[in-house]
Amino acid sequence: MSTLKFKRLLSNNSNSNTANLDLPIQTLNTKIQNPINPAHDFCNLDGLLTQDERDLRDKARDFAEREIRPIIADYWERDETPFELLPKLAALNFAGGTIKGYGCPGMSAVAAGLMSMELTRGDGSVSTLFGVHSGLAMYSIAFLGSEAQKQQWLPSMAKMEKFGAFGLTEPNVGSAASTIQTIARKDGDFYVLNGAKRWIGGATFADVVVIYAQDDQTGQISGFLVEKGTPGFTATKMQHKLALRALPNADIKLENCIVPISNKLANCRSFKDLARVLVATRLGVAWGAIGNAQAAYEYALAYAKQRQQWGRSIAGFQMIQDKLVRMLADLEAMKIMTWRLSVLADQGQLTDAQASLAKMNNASKARGIVALAREIMGGNGILIDNHVARHFADSEAVYSYEGTNEVNTLVVGREITGVQAFV
Repeated sequence: MSTLKFKRLLSNNSNSNTANLDLPIQTLNTKIQNPINPAHDFCNLDGLLTQDERDLRDKARDFAEREIRPIIADYWERDETPFELLPKLAALNFAGGTIKGYGCPGMSAVAAGLMSMELTRGDGSVSTLFGVHSGLAMYSIAFLGSEAQKQQWLPSMAKMEKFGAFGLTEPNVGSAASTIQTIARKDGDFYVLNGAKRWIGGATFADVVVIYAQDDQTGQISGFLVEKGTPGFTATKMQHKLALRALPNADIKLENCIVPISNKLANCRSFKDLARVLVATRLGVAWGAIGNAQAAYEYALAYAKQRQQWGRSIAGFQMIQDKLVRMLADLEAMKIMTWRLSVLADQGQLTDAQASLAKMNNASKARGIVALAREIMGGNGILIDNHVARHFADSEAVYSYEGTNEVNTLVVGREITGVQAFV
């Protein structure tokens, strides 16, 4: 096309909203399509699921659509937590995930992953807050606690009458969790905890926080159930986050925090024991990354079909279709791999490296998908009410938590080469 013809085309379409940022918000607030729509489930993951797994997925999706999505943008912008959603979440009977007994649902790892995906599709803050309680905190007690500890905590946590948090990450120790610096010193029938924790979701209001510390008796990592109101325990909400803003993360100080010996997790004797919890929950994070990516893809696809440019929808332009197809290819690959590894988890065959591969791969690919979604939506993509900016920011957090991208990469690298590349 000649330069003259191109200028004439622009002139003839000067009223076609070339730089307009005023697309009505309601354009993106229509109900998300049924998950078996071929454009959204291109490789038919639905056909690999049991009916129970489909039912649970649909239940989680319906909750996200009805309860989370209509209100979350305002909470996210104000850096506040929608606590009114917690009783409604409790009524779904999701808490406890794969744990059997003690009032927990005992669902499959596939079903638990789909639940995480759908809740995150609604909002990452809500999903992460729930995942900390239902996964990290409850799994710590279920996998590592004594029978008495399980009986004391799990039934009320399954009903979400009691809320749990998980304290592992520290200000100077992130993904290298085996080198934590918090110390637990035995003193008669008590342990005295001293140290600090950081990025602890829900700790500002939790009824119990599972704190991991170096046991001065063994030199190994032990876990302790620190109950609300314990002297020497202080949790302060972190400020100025630009991701997962509706999730209250906390800085924790442990200053001569006295915990009875009965609150020491009976079966946590080393980092190897703790790793059982991390492997199980890392797969849930991988599913959550899919939720962010799926939401962004669906919003971008709906936007492209409706956004008019030069007298036609932008979905008909080659560059837009290229972005959408690349998003879809990564998204479908993420789903199938994570489903397969969840099946292995249900069979008791999931390895640490496999869980790390899923988390590393999905967090990285989700980051790219949400970026392409933002590009497709142009200036409208940075408006909070259009949702993609929220998923964009939250995907940055997922890229770093539950093991950074680099550390998870090295875990997989060690597995396939037999050589450890980090100390």
